[in-house]
Amino acid sequence: MTRVRVLLFHEASDPAALTAAYHAVSAELAGTPGLLSNELLTSVHDPTWVLVMSEWTDRASFDAWEQGTTHKGQTAALRPFRDTRMPRPFGVFEVDATY
Repeated sequence: MTRVRVLLFHEASDPAALTAAYHAVSAELAGTPGLLSNELLTSVHDPTWVLVMSEWTDRASFDAWEQGTTHKGQTAALRPFRDTRMPRPFGVFEVDATY
């Protein structure tokens, strides 16, 4: 099994609202099968550039959740903050190596 990290890029025009949405979404996702953790990361160079990174046990677990019926509702609070400056505001990456 290969762990998967999902990166979602957001624009924090209202940092307090984005942080509140992150915490609400995280509470909704608690106990999701395969979800190991998630983090809210803010750029030290541009505080409006924010990243939510989640780590999953494997791609199958992430895909099952993403294609499930609860995905869109669970993450709706963060959707208004998506970074539309990017052609794709998310990325799904498999972990190939770690130290």
